[in-house]
Amino acid sequence: MAILEVQNIHKSFGRTEVLKGISFSLEKGNVLSIIGSSGSGKTTLLRCINFLETADTGRITVDGDVIFDSDTQAKLSPREKRDKQLKIGLVFQQFNLFPQYNVLDNVTLAPRLRAKEREDYKKNKKQINAEIEEKAKALLEKMGLSDKLQNYPCELSGGQQQRVSIARAMALEPKILFFDEPTSALDPELTGEILKVIRELAEEHMTMVIVTHEMNFAKDVSDHIVFMDHGVIAEEGRAEDLFNNPQSERLKAFLNNYD
Repeated sequence: MAILEVQNIHKSFGRTEVLKGISFSLEKGNVLSIIGSSGSGKTTLLRCINFLETADTGRITVDGDVIFDSDTQAKLSPREKRDKQLKIGLVFQQFNLFPQYNVLDNVTLAPRLRAKEREDYKKNKKQINAEIEEKAKALLEKMGLSDKLQNYPCELSGGQQQRVSIARAMALEPKILFFDEPTSALDPELTGEILKVIRELAEEHMTMVIVTHEMNFAKDVSDHIVFMDHGVIAEEGRAEDLFNNPQSERLKAFLNNYD
């Protein structure tokens, strides 16, 4: 069964229809890359799935749980909506780290806030916070940042900041990790280190959805590709099929721009 199912998502801003009935699914442990020209609706789609925008119509299911349904969403309590949102993690283009917190605090903040909702938090506060900190340190070690725990975002390179944001997104143990142009804010020489991290996560079978303009990377790391054009999915399929044998003239023209 698919871990992510997106069904008939529509989204308009005023009179401009940005998403025109988007539907696709993703299997657990797979990597899906969403490609397409600027303005094709890629980021809007990601924002709708991650609740940063509210789709006008449609349905989104993660791991068998409906996290969005335009017919019933208004009936959910804020707590129910938040619980559903925690199934997905998002790594932003611009890092979005909290400048007033050091690296370790940036990664532990959300898990600590979440832990306060547990019934046993007051009784086991010290132990729970210690466990959260240890998990955060392990994630930062995985990102190659064990020596930066006490540093602040302004003291880090762009690549280091993006690795902190990846650790932060993973700290709540989401079912799916989403990346919105994860290298677009980086200098070219720093792009490789972030792609290396994502490639390592893919090798560990982390389920991921990546919006990217890095075509060679998308071809290399993805199991499935969705090509968007003017708010619709113009073509989709296995990465090797779409890159080696595109069927639509629009996709052929798009890929030719990256040769």
